[in-house]
Amino acid sequence: MKLKILSIATVTALLFTGCSISNQSLVRDNSNSRTQNGALIGGVLGAIVGATQSKHKLKGALIGGAAGAAVGAGTGYLLDQQANEIAEALGTGVNNDPLAALDPSRTIIVSKGDKYVKIMFRDSMMFSVNSDQLQPTARGKVAKVAQLLRKYPKTIAQVAGFTDSTGSYSYNLQLSQRRAQAVANVIKAYGATNRIYAKGCSYNKPIVPNKTPAQKALNRRVEIYLYNDPRDAVNPCR
Repeated sequence: MKLKILSIATVTALLFTGCSISNQSLVRDNSNSRTQNGALIGGVLGAIVGATQSKHKLKGALIGGAAGAAVGAGTGYLLDQQANEIAEALGTGVNNDPLAALDPSRTIIVSKGDKYVKIMFRDSMMFSVNSDQLQPTARGKVAKVAQLLRKYPKTIAQVAGFTDSTGSYSYNLQLSQRRAQAVANVIKAYGATNRIYAKGCSYNKPIVPNKTPAQKALNRRVEIYLYNDPRDAVNPCR
């Protein structure tokens, strides 16, 4: 009986995993590892609980497995959904290739980690030299981020600004902070009520060494991290 219950739990979780893969809102990225793992674990645990608390053990296992899979997949699915929606809104796809940041032709890169979604904007499309005023095209892109956040008001946004190593660390720290704050202000201006934090990173955490003009251009950027749980937040400058 226990073996049969465990089998039903596993099948139930896999069925929910399959549903998450085929969902049309996730067509831009099919890895969905968090969704699949959450559904599998939730399904197994839900089935065990359902079986132990029900007089009809097989029926309880099936119902418990389905409920557990749905809850377990929820958090991962939400991140997957947000990543794909924001990528589509910005006219790109989800790209988790670490080498993508080395391609100067990619002015926007949307990626997802285990606990967050990251949007990277190249500085060349965001600000003029030594300026913290968003260019019109960049403002429109940031407005699309704001629209997504309005749809998910519990999502937490962390904006980080990065410069190259030209000039002093303190000057670049102030400039990067102002740029990060400018992006945060635009998000708020377009009606997002989410918790939004802005942080300047100066020339910390460079993508490549700051030796040539081309390398410095790669390091100048703004990153937006989206979290569903404040406990998952990381220091973007490290």
